[in-house]
Amino acid sequence: MITVTRLNGTKVIINALLIEVIEESADTVITLTTGKKLVVKEKSSELIVLNQQFLRTIGLIATAQKSEQTEGPSA
Repeated sequence: MITVTRLNGTKVIINALLIEVIEESADTVITLTTGKKLVVKEKSSELIVLNQQFLRTIGLIATAQKSEQTEGPSA
């Protein structure tokens, strides 16, 4: 789970595993796999860092990196 800030300043906690697309124009729009869209203050680069931190806490990034090291890069 990651915490993001809506434009009105309220904090929302979302399941980072449900993020499908992050669009950045005048505002940042997160589209979830459920189809729900959230407009937030954070920039896409901040959201990527938050998502990576979350994935590390549940062990997904370490698992993916270990897999690449043992299997080599995909062709």
